[in-house]
Amino acid sequence: MTTTAPVAAGPEPAATVKKASGGSLGRYIAVRALLIIPTVWILVTTVFVLMRATGDPITAALGGRLPADQLAERVHEAGYDRPLIVQYLEYLGNILTGDFGTALSDHRPVTEIITTFGAATLELAFYALIIAFAVGIPLGRMAAFRRDRWPDATARLGAIVAYATPVFFAGLLLKLIFSVWLGWFPVAGRADTRSELTLQRLDGATGIYLIDAIRTGDWNIISDVLLHAVLPAVALGLLTAGVFLRVVRTNVISTLGAGYVGAARSRGVSERRLLRKHAYRPALIPIVTVVGLQIAMLLSGAVLTETTFEWKGLGFQLAEYLTARDFVAVQGIVAFLAVVVALTNFIVDVIAALIDPRVRY
Repeated sequence: MTTTAPVAAGPEPAATVKKASGGSLGRYIAVRALLIIPTVWILVTTVFVLMRATGDPITAALGGRLPADQLAERVHEAGYDRPLIVQYLEYLGNILTGDFGTALSDHRPVTEIITTFGAATLELAFYALIIAFAVGIPLGRMAAFRRDRWPDATARLGAIVAYATPVFFAGLLLKLIFSVWLGWFPVAGRADTRSELTLQRLDGATGIYLIDAIRTGDWNIISDVLLHAVLPAVALGLLTAGVFLRVVRTNVISTLGAGYVGAARSRGVSERRLLRKHAYRPALIPIVTVVGLQIAMLLSGAVLTETTFEWKGLGFQLAEYLTARDFVAVQGIVAFLAVVVALTNFIVDVIAALIDPRVRY
């Protein structure tokens, strides 16, 4: 009787090891970077088609205000009587060179509009994210810890209300209560007239009022800027806070049911320590991905928020150009925001891959 010696297991093939580890980070980043191209192309093409659905921009903006011959002359000068495919290819070529067009109503390049008012929208989005994190994450953690009890039910109900309430309605309600009735905060604007004049005269102004106010060293201006920012930030931030609350709650509950948490519980680790040390941090990982998805929501909500509070950013200007039927300016601003959303999602995907290798492929 002969016995066969067991064959020694050699090292696993490199491909198997690579597959088990979830794929290389470099390959993941390269794939995500390449996906930006079709994403941006689809978004800007959609904007172009929607803007042309009602005809050329000049007829849409000036139709009925000029005689037919003058209107036709302007359409010809702008090149909007050319075949649509020619206009589309020129539109794509201009975007590739950073040219988003020139507004018909005030004859300003869209790039100038973006650089002038973009900082205000960026500042508002930053404030709103602070509110969303400060409200959504602690309440989500509390809801998970008090699962199926009244604090959990109250928090979930609040999240649904925050997410479902139109941001303009929330803004008007906040203005009515805290500005008109209580008089705690300013009704509208980014700062009062004196502060704005000081900030606009500042050498090398960034357009982000809080940074510029800190540079002046005047605490009256700093407090004025912060007071003007509270209500717009809350109105826009609560929209995202409701999403964060539900994501944190769901993931904390899922993590608390994991095997390693059960093992720690069997060793006598307290529930509070389990939540703080073992369940809370892993549950924050999905928040990074959710932030990227909420950027588009913040930008769309900024249009209504800025209009409600007369916060003169890109959203406010977009509403003004829509009222003026200036479709060239609208098309340029929306195309720029589409590029911003695509790039932001790419950055968030990379950060998520660095934090959690499981998201790679």
